[in-house]
Amino acid sequence: MTTDGRHLLSGGRLPLISPDIVSDIVASSADITLLVSPARRILSVLVNPHYDLHTQTVDWEGANLQSVLTMESWKKFDARLADMGNHRKRSMVLELNHADRVSWEFPVRYTLHRLGDDDSFLMIGRDMRPIAEVQQQLVAAQLALERDYEAQREMDTRYRVLMEVSRDPIIIVSMSTGRIADLNTASAAILGAARGELVGAAIAQEFEGRRRGEFLESMSNLAVAESAGPIELTARRSQIRVSVTPTMFRAAGERLLLCQLDTVETVSTQNDELAGNLVKLYAEGVDGIVFADADGIIREANEAFLNLTDSTSLAAVRGKSLADYLARGAVDLRVLLDNVKRTGQLRLYSTRLATDFSGQISVELSASWLNDRPHPMLVLVVRDTSRADTMRRPAGVPNEEGMRNVMELVGSSTLKDIIAETTDVIEKMCIETALELTRNNRVAAAEMLSLSRQSLYVKLRKYGLLNKVGD
Repeated sequence: MTTDGRHLLSGGRLPLISPDIVSDIVASSADITLLVSPARRILSVLVNPHYDLHTQTVDWEGANLQSVLTMESWKKFDARLADMGNHRKRSMVLELNHADRVSWEFPVRYTLHRLGDDDSFLMIGRDMRPIAEVQQQLVAAQLALERDYEAQREMDTRYRVLMEVSRDPIIIVSMSTGRIADLNTASAAILGAARGELVGAAIAQEFEGRRRGEFLESMSNLAVAESAGPIELTARRSQIRVSVTPTMFRAAGERLLLCQLDTVETVSTQNDELAGNLVKLYAEGVDGIVFADADGIIREANEAFLNLTDSTSLAAVRGKSLADYLARGAVDLRVLLDNVKRTGQLRLYSTRLATDFSGQISVELSASWLNDRPHPMLVLVVRDTSRADTMRRPAGVPNEEGMRNVMELVGSSTLKDIIAETTDVIEKMCIETALELTRNNRVAAAEMLSLSRQSLYVKLRKYGLLNKVGD
């Protein structure tokens, strides 16, 4: 023995180690160690102090080994142990599952060492639960990947079926490359080539007179515009004239352009159907429709307008001024033209329509100004409101505040003064209504009220309205 207390090897013999130290070494080198007798009874249990197996193994010592193993593990252990004896092996490795048959189960990888010739053996085990947990996580991740893959396959199948069975020609273009990312059979037929040949081809080259940069820029501008219509192009291979409607979207960080194709013949058919419906509405509609030029001269009128004015034929009203059929004549026409030319449209303008036999009916006018042509047109929709007019409050009735002020005079003023006050209230309301109808046009308001401009100014000062309207 040396001065530092360590044993040295001498004569080929190992240094002597106390049993306690051997137990500590064995316990620390493995997670669990079992000493089993030839009768398969657990003689000793050594548990690594760094593992939480003490509570599960507290009653193992003295128990039969079969009682702490699952049925499948015991059968495997018994078979492997017999095989070990037949081949005279001193050790072997096998995995066993321990269980208390009630609440928990865990796998251990054991190395079995036969001790002497009395058929007892030492089982040095490594807890496999961390590895099993990792394996379970890997299996769960694999299952999740397979589910995602199946979902992706399902979505791809749906997408492909929709593309193929759709009768609408559709092309998907990559904005970064300007090439066709995908298209369906209907669009391939219009472009005049097989789908496989067109996928990956430059989209601009499939139309006559188009360059890549210019084509993509015009398509992207058209896609983001709110009121822009489709663009007409000619397919280079098939020479078919098509109308292209683009839609921009983003997928997986890439900008894509979905182009819907329509042959010009289809678009023309749709336009013809719309035109036919509009013609039928014009001819058979219940509201009067009148087309007039910029001066208010009638160019066209439908049958409903002729019925409203008791006119015998279109020739009887064509060439006449709208002022001839408006109760306030030139005043109404000036208000209509001034407002519709300024704003492009006028809604629910109430007036009265004069008939050929000196009659009048209440109407509401809606006007539109068609200025996108060499000769602008005024379009009027005339609706008969004579039935609804009887249910409205009579025009000129003072409002509640004005009536309340007048009623407060009863008992404190003479009837003559009360009538004069009532007249002022109604006169003020009429002036305010005329200014509102004419958009504060004092000349037109004076003509509407049959007053001179000077008289209107006097009344505006009288009622404190002069500062409320602009010159």
